[in-house]
Amino acid sequence: MSTAVSAPRLAAPAPPRRPSALWLALLAAPVATGANAPVLILPDMARSLGVSTAQATWLVTAFAWAMTVGTPLFAALVRHRGLRTTLLTGAVTALAGTVLVAVAPWFPLTLLGRAAQAAGGAGLVAVAMNLAGSTRRMGAITAGFGVLGAVGPLLGSVLAGLLHWRVPLALSALALLAVPAVWRHLTSAAPERATHAAPERATHAAPFDTVGAGLVAALASALVLIPMAPSTGALVAAAVALPLALHVRRRPDGFVPAAVVRSRAFVSSALLAFVFSTSYFILLFALPELARRRTEWSTGTIGTGQLIALLTGSVLSWLLAAAAARLGHRKVVTVLVALGTAAPLAAAFVPWGPALLIAAAAAVLVATGSNAVLSVHVGRSAPAAQRPAAIGLFVLCYQLGGALGPALATLLVLA
Repeated sequence: MSTAVSAPRLAAPAPPRRPSALWLALLAAPVATGANAPVLILPDMARSLGVSTAQATWLVTAFAWAMTVGTPLFAALVRHRGLRTTLLTGAVTALAGTVLVAVAPWFPLTLLGRAAQAAGGAGLVAVAMNLAGSTRRMGAITAGFGVLGAVGPLLGSVLAGLLHWRVPLALSALALLAVPAVWRHLTSAAPERATHAAPERATHAAPFDTVGAGLVAALASALVLIPMAPSTGALVAAAVALPLALHVRRRPDGFVPAAVVRSRAFVSSALLAFVFSTSYFILLFALPELARRRTEWSTGTIGTGQLIALLTGSVLSWLLAAAAARLGHRKVVTVLVALGTAAPLAAAFVPWGPALLIAAAAAVLVATGSNAVLSVHVGRSAPAAQRPAAIGLFVLCYQLGGALGPALATLLVLA
């Protein structure tokens, strides 16, 4: 008789247990509220800080810039130092920024606090997206972005009226409530199980690519600057792009992995995310003015209608992400492209007020739904060791749309 027959059969290791999708959404989504909360209270903030309203808008711009630049930097921290270090660093940075915003008596310190809040929030978003693991869970995170981003301006206005304008600027700190639960998951999981979900430790000992990180930060900053200073921004972007391309060739496993940026899955997904995000943020900021021109609605009616449309689109984006595995990637992308094309065309040419609200709902559905579906596709297409970098660079492209959209709305509509 063969001894192999009586040998005990080894059970396959159980898949790693991930934090609840609700904890991940709470960890990531409040940064969207923090980004949009100042929109309606900029005059109050400006008066309190002794600056003009135009200068106060830098509190919004600095937040968007820090999110854009911080996203790939914290993705690199995940890759080289693991999720626990990234979670702790992001939480400390966000907390420090919130404290500074709460007590800073001068505009420059408040500006610094806003940048720290956004950078720390980018770190928390990087942890949440690397732990998501599925389109359904990623959909919960991105739908949270849409919902909390939609209520941000109104909630900020209400809290500023009842309490103080500094209170809504601290809303992004709600993400810190999820840190203990996510930390317990990361510290209780065995290292080999944690790495199955996302790299808990760097998988190689390559030194950090400081040059690559600096070039990416400079390129992102120049692109954000283009709507405000087109010539300067475009010139700097062009001057940085060539050295960055040469650096990627010299160091293909550096801050910008060559295998990622040469991947068709990454390039197509990142380009779609950038286009959808830019379109959504243009419409988000232009819709009130377009509705005022085309309808006789009151300001309150416009605000309420926009809020309902954005909340509806956010919920639908989660439903689309939840059904993505059953529908198949190609069908979902086809739906996103069709809606993403129809929404701005309807907003631009249909002279009917409710069409604007339908377009807004479609735009947020496409932007948040594509963020969920395409980010998972990018992560699965990248080599395991480069997955955090791939997700970080993808989110960078999405964040660029959030930084450019409001400025383009001003140029195209509000001006």
